[in-house]
Amino acid sequence: MSERRQTFARSGASASGDRPIEIAPSILSADFAHLGDEIARVEEAGADLLHVDVMDGHFVPNLTIGLPVLRAIRRVTELPLDVHLMISNAEAYLGDYVDAGADLIGLHQEACTHLHRAVHRVRELGASPGVVLNPATAVETLRPIIGELDFVLLMTVNPGFGGQRFIEGSLRKIAGLRQLCAQEGASPVIEVDGGVSPDNIERIAEAGASRFVAGNAVFSAESYTSRIAGLRQRAEGGARLRRQKSA
Repeated sequence: MSERRQTFARSGASASGDRPIEIAPSILSADFAHLGDEIARVEEAGADLLHVDVMDGHFVPNLTIGLPVLRAIRRVTELPLDVHLMISNAEAYLGDYVDAGADLIGLHQEACTHLHRAVHRVRELGASPGVVLNPATAVETLRPIIGELDFVLLMTVNPGFGGQRFIEGSLRKIAGLRQLCAQEGASPVIEVDGGVSPDNIERIAEAGASRFVAGNAVFSAESYTSRIAGLRQRAEGGARLRRQKSA
């Protein structure tokens, strides 16, 4: 396993939320005509990961990028690539995406017939496995597998397009996931994707998330450095509030 991938192996952190805040700009909101430059800018600006949305037009109603673009991205950045597979039959392509440079692979529970097998396969390939839940999918459905995951990605918009508004009911879902993790003695990173902004990231962190996919919030800013730093600062404030309330 590469040093970059080892960073995202399970660390044994507690479910209390004592994890560093991570900001993962989503290239779905980048300028694709200057994608290499955009990636270099967010890397220099302090991004922790790069979030890559792969959509097939079948599982979700949009088409984005595939293996050739992922390989090209891998050549121009050392950032860990957080690859979100919004595709049908994802199990058939796991080896291809890891070979292309994926460090983390998010598998949709709703699209995987054999979820346990797919999660185990991702780990065998040397990448970090996670499961993604759509807004209408209950966190309780993760109970049988929660202890085997490095991360859980909660969609806080309906997947398929960038620029949507954050679903406010997701805050209860994040808190419910933290409770489930505590009950099961599990410690996956809680990641959120959809509608994250400077206005809500503190509340999302207070609910229990520590990794934040940010598309428009980053790529629409004049200064990527200032925006990423601001998001991190506000999220850290939310995490402090959560710890104070649980003390």
